[in-house]
Amino acid sequence: MPETPPKRPMGRPASNLPPLSLHIPEPRYRPGDTPDFSDVEIPAVDATPRPGEATKADAMRELCYGLVRVLDFDGQAKGPWNPNLAPDRLRTMLRYMMLLRAFDDRMFRAQRQGKTSFYMKSTGEEATSVASTMAIDRSDMCFPSYRQQGILIARDYPLIQMMNQIYSNRGDHLLGRQLPIMYSAPEHGFFSVSGNLATQYPQAVGWAMASASKGDSRIATVWCGEGSSAEGDFHSALTFATVYNAPVIFNVVNNQWAISSFSGFAGGERTTFAARAVGYGIAGLRVDGNDALAVYAATQWAADRARTNNGPTLIEHFTYRAEGHSTSDDPSAYRAAQEASAWPFGDPVARLRQHLEALGEWDAERHEAQRTELEELVKTTQKQSEKLGVLGHGMHQPFETMFQDVFEDMPWHLQEQCDQMLAEQKTKFGADWKPE
Repeated sequence: MPETPPKRPMGRPASNLPPLSLHIPEPRYRPGDTPDFSDVEIPAVDATPRPGEATKADAMRELCYGLVRVLDFDGQAKGPWNPNLAPDRLRTMLRYMMLLRAFDDRMFRAQRQGKTSFYMKSTGEEATSVASTMAIDRSDMCFPSYRQQGILIARDYPLIQMMNQIYSNRGDHLLGRQLPIMYSAPEHGFFSVSGNLATQYPQAVGWAMASASKGDSRIATVWCGEGSSAEGDFHSALTFATVYNAPVIFNVVNNQWAISSFSGFAGGERTTFAARAVGYGIAGLRVDGNDALAVYAATQWAADRARTNNGPTLIEHFTYRAEGHSTSDDPSAYRAAQEASAWPFGDPVARLRQHLEALGEWDAERHEAQRTELEELVKTTQKQSEKLGVLGHGMHQPFETMFQDVFEDMPWHLQEQCDQMLAEQKTKFGADWKPE
């Protein structure tokens, strides 16, 4: 019998083996560095083939490592993914993206003025919400993360309702119960935003499974950031979608940064985020997220695939978060100041404008006129909303609403607490007191 090797005492490394080392992801550039993205691969517009919507996932795995592009840097739409949208459709897309940017800028300033506690801009990522939404049917259900206000704008949701929610004023149909920017508009196919990362992923899959089991024709589409793809809910959702062939589109917005950590902490150093589709046996696409037409085309392809019972698709939108994670974040503390301007894929609004101008369907004068019009629209709407109150300026909802909408019939103990509170309110403020 062979001799049994001696056992090494627990906790003591072997003297004849190299020591292990732990890898800690580090971003390439920190404050004070000069970013250089010249090594980022930019494939030709026609380099990524467009397979049929019914193509088996294992036959198109290379699309998880390429990059779907339509708009070249000369403003021309080219290649097999070109959706060939009519000029009016392109102008509508540009208008929504510009309106989103104007809304973001105005609400950011409102937060800095102390009118609300929190806001998140989507600067540089407008195409990932607006173009995606325009490529699906308005009856399809959207499960957003917290930077997809472009979905509501692309579905013509009233701006004043969005502002009322941000201000938690007396016009807020959510009655001040949600953190600012966590909208809910199911009547517009917009599921409630949650601050808990990736919870919307299994919810979207469940909704899609229910739609399929009923023989409906509606699909679900869901968004998260690349950091959220490291959450357990993300992987549970992909498992269920794979097993039940759920009609759902998974959007991973890879904007390179979480609140203060870069995409490497979610696995971005090892492979693409689209490649996560390979392990689950579902279709995956990696898309230039600053190319509105590429985003539209990829989403349209995935929607057609889902609607014809060919299963889910994961789309990685390769983009860049041009500003801070939120108004609570200072990106200058952890990334190079010039990164946004150095990003090689440019600005999605500017690129779509360039395309329309190359077609002879747009010009600088019309662009400036539309920008001024949209800024005035947002400003006027803001004034209307602020007449209904802003956050922190008194109570805008009746006290008793905090007890409502949890149970169909309020339990006796909550009714007792509510009555006690209203009695104390009457004693302290008088019988005629009402929220401002």
